[in-house]
Amino acid sequence: MEKVQDGFVVERNEDMNEEYQRALKQTLTIVGDTELLSVPPLLTVYNEAPNLNYKITALAVMQDEIGHAHIAYRLLEELGVDTDELLYDRPANRWKNPYAFDFKLNNWIELGVFNGLFDRAGYTLLGDAYESTSYGPWKRALVKVDKEELFHLRNGEIIMKAGMKKPETAKQVQEAVDWMFLMGLEFFGVADNLKSRSAQLDYRLKGHTNDELRQKWMSTAVPFCESIGVDVPAHYDEEQGKYVLDVPFPCKFDVENRKWLTDQPDTWDGVIERFKERGPENEEFVHCIQKGAKEMEAMRQEEVS
Repeated sequence: MEKVQDGFVVERNEDMNEEYQRALKQTLTIVGDTELLSVPPLLTVYNEAPNLNYKITALAVMQDEIGHAHIAYRLLEELGVDTDELLYDRPANRWKNPYAFDFKLNNWIELGVFNGLFDRAGYTLLGDAYESTSYGPWKRALVKVDKEELFHLRNGEIIMKAGMKKPETAKQVQEAVDWMFLMGLEFFGVADNLKSRSAQLDYRLKGHTNDELRQKWMSTAVPFCESIGVDVPAHYDEEQGKYVLDVPFPCKFDVENRKWLTDQPDTWDGVIERFKERGPENEEFVHCIQKGAKEMEAMRQEEVS
């Protein structure tokens, strides 16, 4: 811990103690799962792209995300993790992707808001990791990832801006932001005063706390939404010198109607319980990832028998 705090860059498994390796594996699993499970929701609506250029861009985004997942899982493999087992034998509810990715998208505009808010969260988190991480192989890989996440969020901004030009699609932008904005804030984890483990910070796998990263995300998400005429439940408070929310956070979420119950504050324990229960499409989306491998294994078994 002292070595990495002094700037030591970890390159080999032999350089790690058990706690460092455990924190690194946990971090890379979350990153890999998040990147890979962002693809099935996008697939639900990419066919609704209004023109070929948009469709090609959406496919490029999905290809990038699969590539980012591959990087994380390859690094896990080098750390001794059985990635075939991790990917194809793990139950759906044990995956570590954000809760927001357990929902099908309703329309093309939601794909844009997904990119504009959730890829912005990914850009914030992975940009922080790139700047701060003590793990050399990951830092080098994040040079590519960081640029591609920026491309994804810019694609989302383009779709959101275009959507605001017509009343019908402007309504869809606002409705998508209404349920996705607080989901984006949840990406960064529990409030700092409730966080019990600090290995990611202690070993410089990340550079900023959850609440600091939440502020960084809002510092671009809120002004962008305001600039195109989209209402968000947050504003910049001059006296406090930071962004503050206009609704309780966390608060309860009506899963069926995708609606935040802002009159019903929740605790982070309640949020974590919701995460563990997983969202409505969790099993279907994980099955989408595992289906080919399972079918291939079934064919092999038939040939053997």
